[in-house]
Amino acid sequence: MAGIDHGQQRRRIVQALGAASALGALGAAAPAFAQSTKLKVGFMLPYTGTYAALGRAIENGFKLYVNEQGGKLGGREIEYFTVDDESEPAKAADNVNKLIKRDNVDVIVGTVHSGVQMAIVKAARDNNTLLIIPNAGVDEATGPLCAPNIFRVSFSNSQPGLAMGIVAALRGYKTAVTITWKYAAGEQSIGGFKETFEKGGGKVLKELYVPFPNVEFQALLTEIASIKPTCTYAFFAGGGAVKFVKDYAAAGLKDKVPLLGAGFLTDGTLDAQGGAADGLLTTLHYADNLTTPRNTAFRLAYAKAYSSKADVYAVQGYDSAQLLGIGLRAVGGDIGQRPLLIRAMAAAEIDSPRGKITLSPSHNVVQDFYLRKVENGENKSIGLAAKSLADPGRGCTMG
Repeated sequence: MAGIDHGQQRRRIVQALGAASALGALGAAAPAFAQSTKLKVGFMLPYTGTYAALGRAIENGFKLYVNEQGGKLGGREIEYFTVDDESEPAKAADNVNKLIKRDNVDVIVGTVHSGVQMAIVKAARDNNTLLIIPNAGVDEATGPLCAPNIFRVSFSNSQPGLAMGIVAALRGYKTAVTITWKYAAGEQSIGGFKETFEKGGGKVLKELYVPFPNVEFQALLTEIASIKPTCTYAFFAGGGAVKFVKDYAAAGLKDKVPLLGAGFLTDGTLDAQGGAADGLLTTLHYADNLTTPRNTAFRLAYAKAYSSKADVYAVQGYDSAQLLGIGLRAVGGDIGQRPLLIRAMAAAEIDSPRGKITLSPSHNVVQDFYLRKVENGENKSIGLAAKSLADPGRGCTMG
């Protein structure tokens, strides 16, 4: 699917809808769907373990947008169901079926862990359940396993790595060591970095892996010190990211081998990382200091509602609700009008706190990636790493 003109694809979608449907796709309300029952939204997110804070931020962001709409989307009140996925792939199939079979949810919002996401994607495909992915970037979800009922508003795993590889090469780094957990998210992030870094003239000397969710890094930090690359690229998130950044600094590497990372390394983790994170460079589709009216209003509203700082996970939860709202407005709340609902969501242009975003033909988000530097406890944008970066959706055969 590489090379598809997204604008042309979007125009074809809108034309196919016809005049009335096109209005719906652009967010205009269709005739109200006369139904008193609540729309069932199922959250399958990590509420315990290393990713617990991420799951809570996603849910908070989603509910913030719904509350801003008076507690309704497309005229429908929302009823929430939650399942703690524990970031445990072995339990994923049983957990997602609790939402689909037991709770009969209309839409699933989940999850964070890419291994768990694979089971959710399979269940969504098998049961034709509407799925919005608010974080997990496993490439296959919008690649070979893409489907009309599956949407992602976050990123694909390779995207932040692709952006950082460009930055590292342009900054003149010649050699790198990469380090991550041994699972899909880490491997695909490393793959993205390696692709653009080596295309820009750099060389990855060694790829180091840690079993998930192990946070014992000392032996590998010693190995990095002995290899002496000109930079290190890391992919960790949540509690693992906190431990890695602090250990990297404690080992004396921070000032000798610059640490670069996918933005999750320092997003939602800065308070716990403290001074160890100062000066770190990361690439991500969001930065705390974006001075747009949209982001400023969002951050103020989030802080007021939850007494905490918004981060990229909160943004992704917020945009998950925005995307669902666009689809529901197009059908007047009647989620049974699936073809029109899906077409409206596919053609959506979302006014996100991160900036305007759209969806590729494989239903993965197309967005800018920012180069961020940690300063005074914030991930501050210091420039654009990649403009309108789209995942190629390799292997996706959706129409």
